[in-house]
Amino acid sequence: MELLSIHVGKVQTHDYNGEEWTTAYMKKPVSGAVHVGKLNVEGDDQHHKKYHGGEHRAVLMYAAEHYKLWSDELERDLPYGSFAENFTVTELNEDTVCIGDIYQIGETVKVQVSQPRQPCQQIYRTLGIRGIVKKIQSTFRSGWYCRVLEEGAVDKGMPIQLLERLHPDWTIIRAHDVMSNRKDRPDESLELSKIEELEPGWRKKLAQAAQSST
Repeated sequence: MELLSIHVGKVQTHDYNGEEWTTAYMKKPVSGAVHVGKLNVEGDDQHHKKYHGGEHRAVLMYAAEHYKLWSDELERDLPYGSFAENFTVTELNEDTVCIGDIYQIGETVKVQVSQPRQPCQQIYRTLGIRGIVKKIQSTFRSGWYCRVLEEGAVDKGMPIQLLERLHPDWTIIRAHDVMSNRKDRPDESLELSKIEELEPGWRKKLAQAAQSST
């Protein structure tokens, strides 16, 4: 497993169909080492902090293998960082990564998986690919967020090592699927809501869904 590419972006205002659109979605590749802090990666920012960034969403990871699939399906090459990820990684994906997983990157940085990424319309606005958000949702090629347990510097090419797997039954795909269908899956929603490593907002929504079905 390897950190293949690093991307960061600042909040900027763009023109979108004649209207102002303020976002930090556009990420640019980083050359050299960057510091990974508790709230974000050095040089990175978020505009809608209610839904992006912060303690439980400090780093967004995305599987490098997905880019080949997108290229084949869309007949268009997309550069790493197209899905606003901070880290493009190898040998990890939504079917192998689990909620609560702890990974070490390089020698010092430790991160913990906190929630699946929920794609929004900013992806469509940036890429201009009709139906891309629904496609991401249906394929679960969403990426996943991590909190930072130990800060430090990372650089592309660094190895990634799984240190601990706390909830092997709760892959990113399963967690995402249960959240999307939480009203119809109260038992699983309740079980997932009790995982302390899951982002607090997700835990609250899942618990409410489970309670409302009783």
